[in-house]
Amino acid sequence: MSVEHASMRIIDGYARGDTELAADQVWALEAHLEACEVCRDRLSAAVTAEAPAVAALVETVWSGLQAQLTAGPLPRRQRPRRWAARLSGWLTPAMVPWLAMAGSVTLIALLLDLSGPGSGKVSLVLLLAPVLPVLGVAASWSRGLDPAYELTASVPRAGLYLVLRRTASALAVVIPALLVGGWATGLMVAQWLLPCLAFTATTLALGGVIGVTRAAFVLAAVWAGVVVAPTLATSRTTFALQTVGLPVWGLILVLSIGVVIARRGAYTLLGAHQ
Repeated sequence: MSVEHASMRIIDGYARGDTELAADQVWALEAHLEACEVCRDRLSAAVTAEAPAVAALVETVWSGLQAQLTAGPLPRRQRPRRWAARLSGWLTPAMVPWLAMAGSVTLIALLLDLSGPGSGKVSLVLLLAPVLPVLGVAASWSRGLDPAYELTASVPRAGLYLVLRRTASALAVVIPALLVGGWATGLMVAQWLLPCLAFTATTLALGGVIGVTRAAFVLAAVWAGVVVAPTLATSRTTFALQTVGLPVWGLILVLSIGVVIARRGAYTLLGAHQ
């Protein structure tokens, strides 16, 4: 079975740090290098020839580390935790407290809906459903919250692939909590699910332009000012939260998904991680 290797033009350009290489070519090369020993050897030779300063720096660092590694005790062999490795591809430590907070906010909103004054007029679960998953998405791409941000942004699959994985992990935590809350308050599933998915997809679509974290905070602020505040002030459910508005949410969801697909290359840039 023949294996298709990367061209030397791309490998040489990658070794030089050529900015003219397209983002999808860089992503494809880095993903290919994970499994191709031949191309890794060719890249090593290219770095030596095209970027001798980088090769010298790596050699200097390795020579200093080698002495320390050989002098110290050998690490104990441990069985790899496959579940931890798989989970790290979907979640980051920074997301855990934010997702826990989203679950707690959902529980508090449910209790207020069931026992608070004016229950049944304005559902807090319905008001908060669109923005709750966005909190987890924002935390997953925050430069200030993720101590491994630089490593995450530089991995071969740090583009849309990883964005969708972390978004799915946030939804997997929030949607079951909202499902329980919606069932307990008598809300239709579509009444909170469509705004939830549409808001999340819009965050990703806008995140390809201004960054995922910034987009999440901007949309959350707009939702709080345009929908939440007027609804709580008037004790009336706005059009955005009524069943007649569901087709609009469905249209927003479809359009946002289309934007994300059309601009999928934008998520390989560092600006999308802000």
